[in-house]
Amino acid sequence: MTQEALEPDELNELNEEVGGEPAVEPGAGEPMVVEQPEGHRSGFVTLVGRPNVGKSTLLNQMLGTKVTIVSDKPQTTRTEVRGVFTRPDVQAVFCDTPGIHKPRTLLGQRLNDTARAALADMDVVLFLVEADGPIGRGDRYIAESLPPERTILVLNKIDSVGRDHVIGQLVAASELEFDEYFPVSAKTGRGVDALLEHVLKRLPEGPRFYPEEMVSDVPEAFWVAELVREQLLAVVREELPHSIATRVTEWDWPRVRCEILVERDSQKGIVIGRKGSVLKEVGTRARAQLPEGVFLELVVKVDKDWQRRPKALDRLGY
Repeated sequence: MTQEALEPDELNELNEEVGGEPAVEPGAGEPMVVEQPEGHRSGFVTLVGRPNVGKSTLLNQMLGTKVTIVSDKPQTTRTEVRGVFTRPDVQAVFCDTPGIHKPRTLLGQRLNDTARAALADMDVVLFLVEADGPIGRGDRYIAESLPPERTILVLNKIDSVGRDHVIGQLVAASELEFDEYFPVSAKTGRGVDALLEHVLKRLPEGPRFYPEEMVSDVPEAFWVAELVREQLLAVVREELPHSIATRVTEWDWPRVRCEILVERDSQKGIVIGRKGSVLKEVGTRARAQLPEGVFLELVVKVDKDWQRRPKALDRLGY
């Protein structure tokens, strides 16, 4: 049977599924009350910290499944991503946010705005700092804006240092004057279960916002585009990560067309690679995380200085 690409008007009507132009801001829809069993507790938990402290890795570890992409490149997370943890008596809605940093572009400023906006009306804030690096001015800057009574300081990456160093870091972190501190390794899972149980106990009585089987509110097409970007970050050179954006422009399952946007012509060649080698590897890696039989078409386009142009950022949902 012949498959036809969706027309622009059809794409607009299906934004919640497609995430093409105009782009949909993931997580923008407000959760709806599904039900409120007697004695049920629920609430919203946000993860904040500097770029690359392991917020996305921790969220995936707590949920026991992958709901947000991870990379060793800073500012991998660009939008607020909600993950949902549900038990019969409690539901926690976790919000992964971009790392707060000193912005150099309009995109960077919008990422900071997204992270700060996620703090509003949160029941618990998980403030991540690194065990294998000094607690610096960036950490202190973020800490000043957090509500002490709702914030838990999470010392992440304890798998990379010794016990004495962990103790020293906890002592240093105590200067930030939060009431609760949890050392964990988001990578190995050490200490994560204890942290999760503590967070769940802190949630107030409230309704179930999402169905029991739901683990994320990220649109499927947005998730495919993010998987492609994750693999690009893993394969391409260091200087490219912030210049790359991805978006799904056609969705006729199992055929999916994903555009990769770069800012300069020279970057286009890097993303494609010699005889298409980079693009082929990225496609192979992304398809390995998608249902069997998907046809993923990758197209590279130049959108000059997109991360500095308001209309381009609006179109991409940032």
